[in-house]
Amino acid sequence: MACVDEKVKVVESCIVTPSEEMPRHRLWLSPLDLMMVNRGHTPNVYFYRYASSSGVVDDIFFDVARLKAAMAKALVSFYPLAGRLGVDGDGRAEIDCAGQGAHFVVARSDLTVDDFSDCQPSLELKRLFVPRIVDDSPCVMLAVQLTFFKCGGVALGTALHHVAIDAVSAVHFFETWSAFSRAGSRENHVAQVLELPCHDRTLLRARSPPRVVHPDAVAVFWPLKDNPNISEPSPPPGPVVNEIFVVSKDQIAALKHASSGASTFCAVSAHVWRCMCVARRLAPEATTRLTFPANFRRSLRPPLPARYFGNGIIMVGAAGKVRDIASEDQLALASVAERVKEAVRGLEDELVRSTIDYLEMNGAPPASSMPETEVRIVSWLGMPVYDVDFGWGKPLTMMRAVQQRAGLIYLIDGEQGDGGVRILLSIEAEALEDFQRLLYKNL
Repeated sequence: MACVDEKVKVVESCIVTPSEEMPRHRLWLSPLDLMMVNRGHTPNVYFYRYASSSGVVDDIFFDVARLKAAMAKALVSFYPLAGRLGVDGDGRAEIDCAGQGAHFVVARSDLTVDDFSDCQPSLELKRLFVPRIVDDSPCVMLAVQLTFFKCGGVALGTALHHVAIDAVSAVHFFETWSAFSRAGSRENHVAQVLELPCHDRTLLRARSPPRVVHPDAVAVFWPLKDNPNISEPSPPPGPVVNEIFVVSKDQIAALKHASSGASTFCAVSAHVWRCMCVARRLAPEATTRLTFPANFRRSLRPPLPARYFGNGIIMVGAAGKVRDIASEDQLALASVAERVKEAVRGLEDELVRSTIDYLEMNGAPPASSMPETEVRIVSWLGMPVYDVDFGWGKPLTMMRAVQQRAGLIYLIDGEQGDGGVRILLSIEAEALEDFQRLLYKNL
């Protein structure tokens, strides 16, 4: 019996392979996929409270055999997640799809779900509940850890390699896996109604010959090199802390009204950007930048299939002088929200194609820390992350297990579907108190 640490004991570790024959080939990766080769696995965790009655006689709460069988079924269609990271003859990364399988870990703990009812992303959360990926080669694409608490509740930790999929595709996989689990022996019926993923990543192949024509394509990936107005990263001023803030439905409505009817994403992003500029005490004449990954599946001409399975996102953004973004003028929030809206509107076919061409010619930019003047917002708004119901109820909460990059922020719908928004924030410790005060000021 292995131990994650003294709080969690691993009782089983196995490989789940596709339950039926699946395509066996080496999957070519797009330039956008290749950007994620060194990003590693995305660590998330779901918490489920024990349900004494799930409507099934003699049902076992989070029955391991049922979950494995459902995963094996889902991996038939989502077969890249059962593969391994490899390289072709030219040294280009690819996914070797040979049905090697996903890692499945079962653990037990004397902790309770309520011990984590108000937790924040942390290294401990990842260490306890996200399966460890051994640095062996070839690398697995998917690993999960099911931890049973003494209260009967469960933590489901997941590690998905970003080279294989983005958040949209991850949600599609979990929708399918959980649907097979809910159906139990009726999985054939489920297979007929679920939408199948599209694995044709050549849809995002660079043009021949590649050509970069969109003026924003280069700046999206090399803001420091190509935009002298963006400040170079400075040494971290101190420790980075994580905090989750909840903005209620009424507060969201107030923000949208002050933003001249902007969308929830634009209004909240504009407000958070302004708060970060002030809390970080940025120089008024400095140029600040808001960036965010945007799903372009519907923006291409022709559009990508809605269920395209891979990385269908590029980074877009807006910039401005700190004095303009953080202005106390009554109309400033609407002005900043309009900048964000313009960035969203700019997501069109030529920008995406130019970005792919640029990456094909130049490769992915090297990993680096964000400058203090940059805020990056990842939106999971509208994604059914709380609908991952394996047959025993929806999760109590879901979050990133760890987040340690100052200036990185996740927006997630409120846990109870009440119209609110949860803001998962990573920020310099010295700026946290001011940010909290500014976030709720006048709301």
